[in-house]
Amino acid sequence: MTTNDSKLTKKDFTSDREVRWCPGCGDYAILATVQTLLPNLGAKPESTVFISGIGCSSRFPYYMNTYGFHSIHGRAPTLATGLAITRPDLDVWVVTGDGDGLSIGGNHLIHALRRNVNIKVLLFNNEIYGLTKGQYSPTSPLGAVKKSTPMGSIDRPMNPVSLALGAEATFVARSIDTDRQHLSEVLTAAYEHKGAAFVEIYQNCNVFNDGAFVALKDPNQRDDNQIRLVEGEPITFGPDNENAVVARGDGTMKFTPTEKAGDRVVIHDPKKEEPTTAFALARLSHNPVGPTPIGIFRDVERPVYDELLRDQIDKAQSEQGKGDLSDLLSSGNVWDVVN
Repeated sequence: MTTNDSKLTKKDFTSDREVRWCPGCGDYAILATVQTLLPNLGAKPESTVFISGIGCSSRFPYYMNTYGFHSIHGRAPTLATGLAITRPDLDVWVVTGDGDGLSIGGNHLIHALRRNVNIKVLLFNNEIYGLTKGQYSPTSPLGAVKKSTPMGSIDRPMNPVSLALGAEATFVARSIDTDRQHLSEVLTAAYEHKGAAFVEIYQNCNVFNDGAFVALKDPNQRDDNQIRLVEGEPITFGPDNENAVVARGDGTMKFTPTEKAGDRVVIHDPKKEEPTTAFALARLSHNPVGPTPIGIFRDVERPVYDELLRDQIDKAQSEQGKGDLSDLLSSGNVWDVVN
């Protein structure tokens, strides 16, 4: 336990468990960023919970000196919803992966986001099933040759940011495992957001899908390919901002030389209530092998599900008094079962 007078550090959020991911895994960088960031945000171990499903990323709760729960495959958002509703005093985080969160857990993720439950969802996207040794996942590129697709995947990949925006999530962002500064900025905004916050994190699996994000991480390529979304700033990219994002007449977006774009350059506004512009930005890249937006796509306010539900309970109790479970079970249409 901590006191109000103590200065917390990364050590206070680090468990005594041996971290057991493959050497070089991007999960290490994300873990270190979160452990370092939380004390700076004023979080406390005894008021923080990490809930995960199944997958490499789902070992995360073991390595945090907080409360944690390692749930069954894909069900972390469901457990997090129940906890957030009943314990508003806790900071509830969900850690999931592209397989766990978008395949068997896709339905649970969608509904947690659309309800605007006050949880923070970190989706580690490595475009592969790592824990089960290299099968293609819902985000694997079209044509990906993996253990379960020896002739190439014929599935079109899911776009996690598009999915979250389509579910009307009130906070949607994307970052990169090894870019600690950018990831910290995004996670800070997610932590401060009231409601459901969804953060996709490009995470390298150096064993089964190494180099999937080299276009965004390699020093010789990243300036050409990282489209950094900054609120209030024109969306340009390139070493000298020589490229710009402009809107087409049909609402989609495209790249064009900045010098030709003029006043058509899109000014980034994540506070727009309608997610149309954010969705168009998300569709600029289906897989990060070229120019790809990173940053906060959407950050808007909407009533939080947890609070609305608790308000209903309080109102019902004030008007009708506290109910009795036995009375409820024996009321209405009931039957007597006799032998």
